Amino acid sequence: MTLPMSDPTAWATAMNNLGMAPLGIAGQPILPDFDPALGMMTGIPPITPMMPGLGIVPPPIPPDMPVVKEIIHCKSCTLFPPNPNLPPPATRERPPGCKTVFVGGLPENGTEQIIVEVFEQCGEIIAIRKSKKNFCHIRFAEEYMVDKALYLSGYRIRLGSSTDKKDTGRLHVDFAQARDDLYEWECKQRMLAREERHRRRMEEERLRPPSPPPVVHYSDHECSIVAEKLKDDSKFSEAVQTLLTWIERGEVNRRSANNFYSMIQSANSHVRRLVNEKAAHEKDMEEAKEKFKQALSGILIQFEQIVAVYHSASKQKAWDHFTKAQRKNISVWCKQAEEIRNIHNDELMGIRREEEMEMSDDEIEETTETKETEESALVSQAEALKEENDSLRWQLDAYRNEVELLKQEQGKAHREDDPNKEQQLKLLQQALQGMQQHLLKLQEEYKRKEAELEKIKDDKLQVEKMLENLKEKESCASRLCASSQDSDYPLEKTLNSCPIKSEREALLVGIISTFLHVHPFGASIEYICSYLHRLDNKGDRLSLFAWD
Repeated sequence: MTLPMSDPTAWATAMNNLGMAPLGIAGQPILPDFDPALGMMTGIPPITPMMPGLGIVPPPIPPDMPVVKEIIHCKSCTLFPPNPNLPPPATRERPPGCKTVFVGGLPENGTEQIIVEVFEQCGEIIAIRKSKKNFCHIRFAEEYMVDKALYLSGYRIRLGSSTDKKDTGRLHVDFAQARDDLYEWECKQRMLAREERHRRRMEEERLRPPSPPPVVHYSDHECSIVAEKLKDDSKFSEAVQTLLTWIERGEVNRRSANNFYSMIQSANSHVRRLVNEKAAHEKDMEEAKEKFKQALSGILIQFEQIVAVYHSASKQKAWDHFTKAQRKNISVWCKQAEEIRNIHNDELMGIRREEEMEMSDDEIEETTETKETEESALVSQAEALKEENDSLRWQLDAYRNEVELLKQEQGKAHREDDPNKEQQLKLLQQALQGMQQHLLKLQEEYKRKEAELEKIKDDKLQVEKMLENLKEKESCASRLCASSQDSDYPLEKTLNSCPIKSEREALLVGIISTFLHVHPFGASIEYICSYLHRLDNKGDRLSLFAWD
């Protein structure tokens, strides 16, 4: 939609004051050199040739300075800017995801085509809802277009060149709440939340350590594989972990006890290997210590030789022939070498002291070690005998279990050949049928009891309702008596003074109390008597009393 503009520079200047790209009626940029980063239009010649920088970067605009709005010419109407000295028009709080604006103050003769002509310059219009009361709602395609529309708030619109009141009006543009905008904004927020959760989940999965592989359940085949792995030093740790998991799961039973015992025995055989490995590592450590001590002693010898060179150079025969700078360097080098030599010497002496202390401890412990070796030998023999005894006991238990299983299988075979088997089955079936019939009888009796209980509950509720009705009637009668004490009518005095002696009098009291309950503001004696007389003629006393 291309419409001519009488003054395109005015619209461009107005949009430039907002820091937006100036767009024409058709949505095309009026000036292609607009730079949104600078917030101005480039290509405008500088103010003076001597100050070219003013045409590129303008001075900062103070926030208190009002924005200068200019006249905007459209095809069918003209927009006149408001007084710049007036305060800006008030707006409500911006709803989230707002794409709809409220436009009030439209001319009475304004049509939807004129609204489109004015506000299409702000952006793509999706829908317009126009009212007969000179206002409308406009929904744009994007949120930033609402800010452009708010720029037109306060402008006075005039259709053509007419000055009639029906052809003029002052625009008031404000944010509007729309369910479509809120729904789109919520959908967008949910989508962003889903993306954020997905990103966090992917990050957690990336940083999560890998889970250990699941351990298979026990079977004879898996048991044989684990037993072979327990004998291999490289696969021992994996097999021991599987064995530990099986034992903690409760896979050990009478059938698999022997297999588990053999696997535990295989694991125990690795204790000697581990002890030997520890002894080998200790031996390697002692050899490394000896090598370190020898290397350190060689280094100390060389340091002694270097220090001796420095001392010989410091003697009078050679010292006089060196320059002052050379003497200074030699003295510094000598001090450094002596410090390093002393440090290494202290370290070597510390190693020797530790060795002497270990040797003395060995001599002291030699006598105790002989006794400990004898005791340990006895203890080891006792443990070996215990292990053999336990193994024999477990084998005996395994044999007993196998014998019991064989006996049970033989007993089942004999039962199958028993001629009285059919009779036993018949007796069992008859007993089962009798139990089922008894169960059905119990269920019927239970249902009957439940019906009786429900009936009793209903009767109880009815009795409670009757009691409540009687209580209400008693309260009404007491109210009637209380009101009769303050009145001067003879009928109420007689009712209050004399007790009720017959059923008719009780019925009369109930009807009067009900009538006064229906009329909370009171009634005269004549009105009550006429009501009782009319009720007596109809013969509906009992029915009315029951209805109450």
